Amino acid sequence: MSGTDTLDFTARFSRERPYNRPRGGDVERAGYSLQASGIAALEDQLESDRGRIINSAAVRRLQQKTQVFPLEHNAAVRSRLTHSLEVQQTGRFIVRTIFRKLGDRAEHYGLKGLERAMESLVEMACLMHDIGNPPFGHFGEAAISRWFEAHARALVPFSDAAAPEVLREPLLRELASFEGNAQAIRLLSRLQKLNLTYVQSAVVLKYTRVATEGRPAAGAAFSYLQKKPGYYYSEREFVEQMQRALGMEPGCRHPLAYIMEAADDISYCLADLEDGVDKGLMSFSVLADALKAAYAKARPEDADQARFRNFGDAKSFAQLVDEVLERAHREPINKDHEFFVSLRVKLIHPLVNHAAEAFIAHLGEVFQGRLNRALLEDGSPCHSVIETFKTVALEQVFSVPEVETLELQGYRIISGLLEHYRPLLELDLDAFDRLRSGTSKGLLIESRLFKRLPAKHVKAYESMRAEQPDDTSAELWECYCRCRLLQDMVSGMTDQFALDEFRTLSVMGPL
Repeated sequence: MSGTDTLDFTARFSRERPYNRPRGGDVERAGYSLQASGIAALEDQLESDRGRIINSAAVRRLQQKTQVFPLEHNAAVRSRLTHSLEVQQTGRFIVRTIFRKLGDRAEHYGLKGLERAMESLVEMACLMHDIGNPPFGHFGEAAISRWFEAHARALVPFSDAAAPEVLREPLLRELASFEGNAQAIRLLSRLQKLNLTYVQSAVVLKYTRVATEGRPAAGAAFSYLQKKPGYYYSEREFVEQMQRALGMEPGCRHPLAYIMEAADDISYCLADLEDGVDKGLMSFSVLADALKAAYAKARPEDADQARFRNFGDAKSFAQLVDEVLERAHREPINKDHEFFVSLRVKLIHPLVNHAAEAFIAHLGEVFQGRLNRALLEDGSPCHSVIETFKTVALEQVFSVPEVETLELQGYRIISGLLEHYRPLLELDLDAFDRLRSGTSKGLLIESRLFKRLPAKHVKAYESMRAEQPDDTSAELWECYCRCRLLQDMVSGMTDQFALDEFRTLSVMGPL
């Protein structure tokens, strides 16, 4: 923990929110700091955040969004919501483990008394970490990105024939790079306007690159932290205000974002395997063999020597899996359930311990938000466990025909929806303004499509449009805002609603 003598984590906590921040500059803003307001006042505000988040429509929609299997009727198979609840619990476990390992040293780093606040922040960030994901998961992201990559440049303000503008190419790059993490920041700050404390929003910010910028070169200072877009150009001012409120440097994460990420890494890969067994894609015995083989391949030199400590015992990965398998075979009623309960107990504890130890070992870089990797991406045996789960999930779950077919169907649905709404993008600015004002003469199809847009997304479009940068034209900025409007609408749909809307509009179209 070199370079940690001057760390004070209280600097990364604040009660400030976007819509009640002081207007008089840094002197007044200091009244929202943890030093000025105290831990109790912070906890009160975080409790308010918790209520806003849990009662938000964005969280409720997660119950009908894909984790692995789109349009799944079996309630035992995970949705984004049930997955997020599991991530939430793992995040809480990591925070408690960090404080247990720090002990009295927590006071030295300004963490004394902050355990409850950190638990709440991490739990709620874990609950929100997937709220920006579109229907059909990563295939939904790919569908939105590819559709705009193929069609956005044909829109007049973005066309090659248009007058050159500084923002034209960056905005095109962004529209062709839809990212659920960036959409989450947009959703909580603009679409839902949850008005969360800046510190709560900061823990959700997983990647730190604005989408108009290209990916940094491998090995660059922030190459991992910026490997994906973290927020859109439309939310740049919000992110800048958040960074100022929390003393965060551009390109850096909030320290607790590392915990949120680790909780997701620990939770999702094992959950995907359990869902695969529950769907009958493989038996738990086949899974056990696949796990042992994949781990041995990942660590050929020391697969039998590496030990995972849990409840006083230190055993190899193969030994742990064999014990889990034996216990499942002894279970007389629900062998599948027993296998995964036992596997989770034996492996979650070592993974959580390792994440907590990595957080503490790199406390200086974590505090600055400059640690350029995930907590569990360190080449350790625990890292190999995570990679083993991912490898087996890819081979045994995501590559099976049933899942691949569902993914292709989801891709077609999202692409088809955007195609159906394409006439709204092809209108020039004057025609679209007439449509918005209720003058629909000559706009027969477009007027009916416009009426199907959610009112809250139209209002977000209008507020964005009023924020036109000085260095771009009204036509280009409005077209960008309109593209964001359609991305907001489609990405906010549940799987079932997207399917229903696609079917409805496809019947209306040519047969």
